[in-house]
Amino acid sequence: MMTSTDQDQATVSEPFREEMIWKQLKTVRDPEIPVNIVDLGLVYAAAAVDVEGGKRIDVRMTLTAPGCTMSDVIKAEVERKLAALPQVREVKVEVVFDPPWDKSRMSEAAKLHLGFDSDDGAPAPPPGSFKILR
Repeated sequence: MMTSTDQDQATVSEPFREEMIWKQLKTVRDPEIPVNIVDLGLVYAAAAVDVEGGKRIDVRMTLTAPGCTMSDVIKAEVERKLAALPQVREVKVEVVFDPPWDKSRMSEAAKLHLGFDSDDGAPAPPPGSFKILR
């Protein structure tokens, strides 16, 4: 089994590819919600630009709520994991609240994992809550 540290080190030996950004971002989880920040819909944009000696990764993301107490923890983990990618010299993470996050930004997988109805983000009814008429 590969740990996140092993994964960080493994990516350093590979040549940089844009999809590595999203792969690394999917390893970052909100500590309060057991889903990665990409599937939660917290990442609005992520891209690499050429800079002297390598790449700079720019990330524009949000949090589930403006007063999220884990803001610094999540941002630091994003910076650390992206900085571990090959050729990356700089990482800039901008946390924004416009547009505000809402449940509709979550992937279908995240909604299912958290028990939300995929149609509108409302919690799915509990099993057995429907009456079968014959």
